[in-house]
Amino acid sequence: MVSRCMTRLLGVAGAILLVSCGGGGGGSTPAPSGSGATGFAALPPAATLAQHCAAPRSGRDAVTGQTYTDVQGSLLDEQNWLASWTNDTYLWYSEVPYPSPASYSDTLSYFNVLKTTAKDGSGALKDKFHFTYPTATWEALATTGVQASYGFTVSLISASPPRSAVVAYTDPNTAATNLSVPIARGATILKVDGVDLVNDSTQSGVNTLNAGLFPNTAGESHSFVIQDLGASSPRTVTLVSGNYASAPVQNVKTLAGGSVGYLLFNDHLATAEPALINAVNQLKSAGVSDLVIDIRYNGGGYLDIASELAYMVAGPAQTSGKTFDMLAFNDKHPTIDPIALTPITPTPFYNTAVGFGFTPAGTVLPHLDLKRVFVLTGSGTCSASEAVMNGLRGVGVQVVQVGSTTCGKPYGFYPAENCGTTYFSIQFKGVNAQGFGDYADGFAPQNGAITGLATGAVLPGCSIGDDYSHALGDPAEARLAAALQYRNTASCSALTGSTHLNLLHTQPNRDGQVFKNPFVSNLIVRH
Repeated sequence: MVSRCMTRLLGVAGAILLVSCGGGGGGSTPAPSGSGATGFAALPPAATLAQHCAAPRSGRDAVTGQTYTDVQGSLLDEQNWLASWTNDTYLWYSEVPYPSPASYSDTLSYFNVLKTTAKDGSGALKDKFHFTYPTATWEALATTGVQASYGFTVSLISASPPRSAVVAYTDPNTAATNLSVPIARGATILKVDGVDLVNDSTQSGVNTLNAGLFPNTAGESHSFVIQDLGASSPRTVTLVSGNYASAPVQNVKTLAGGSVGYLLFNDHLATAEPALINAVNQLKSAGVSDLVIDIRYNGGGYLDIASELAYMVAGPAQTSGKTFDMLAFNDKHPTIDPIALTPITPTPFYNTAVGFGFTPAGTVLPHLDLKRVFVLTGSGTCSASEAVMNGLRGVGVQVVQVGSTTCGKPYGFYPAENCGTTYFSIQFKGVNAQGFGDYADGFAPQNGAITGLATGAVLPGCSIGDDYSHALGDPAEARLAAALQYRNTASCSALTGSTHLNLLHTQPNRDGQVFKNPFVSNLIVRH
């Protein structure tokens, strides 16, 4: 086993915020050589180049308390470390061009070309999850899960004019919900700091919109004109951003006369461990025979939480001694984890709490012993959430998917810190107990857009757009209503023509794009 202080993360796409009406362009990179060799002098192992910094730090890290080990180096040392580390651990190392660093004036621009430019079968870039974070910022996110926000999560249905931004959900006790009239799901944002969100096409306007919608720090004050769901006219509110942690589990309830449990699960945060345990205990006491897990906005987080949830759904009879998730690295490292330097071992279905400081480690987990689970999904269903689906299917639990295609993040990486920057470059792929992990294009319901998806990524269920006109957990909300009807009919055909299910097949892009910080948009593995 790897020490529990180590973490691994699975994919995050770069955020595409609001844009003007003009198109964007990008630079080109040299074609991959296919050899996996650098285009300059052979380099020593990355470990011998680590922390040789152009601007070495001194003292202790403010978050971890660890003493910095930086020594005086150069920009070239940092770039050579990146090339050597990539060539050793990157999943597709042989597809990297490895240009000489002499043409790059900093580490970030050099890092951005140290990845494959190949595309997958659907025409999308194979590597969509290559990014960096300032180490101090990353450690704060990883330690606390807190970020600056107003307490609402926005879904950008259209990021370019005519734009559309809708509140997807809120968290309690935040700026958005502590108003005399709280902001709620379905509210449409029309203006930010006086700028027309729908139609403004100037760069200065776009900058104002992004700055207001996505505050960088706590204490920022911004004004919003919003149209509340069902309101006759818009209203103007001023919100001050705060440092808020998500309430990861909400709306735990029973439906259909008490036989169906429902829970909204938004983030695999450390605080989700006790919240999920409490939720499952509540539903177990209620005697539910079916469960709907709403993960349409769950971008990921700790794999340990995903494993615990999967165990609590399936129970010991179906999971004992079986693999929840197994990592596969590049062909240089078939049996030994190249970062931890230990044998590659599977993540099991945890039947006791791992312990994140909120629940004592070793606490026995409750379980529902279900052979079927319904999941409500969207394009923001990623990483650890997809691992729950994949892990359960690996041990024979039927996963019925209602919603739209998930984002597709079976890949992962260790965060690698060097000279004040933490780098994230794909290093492994996760597979379930049956060896399946081929969902880079996402999981999709069988009657949805399934062209090009692997057979194992097509699930029973119904394709249906997001319904912002109802609260999450309302039985009339389109996706939840579809799940409840599918439970009775095992078919999507009965949904056609239903007045409250008119989003079926008609609005495939209604998911929009939900933005979260990397900590809750990844798969984080602790061993």
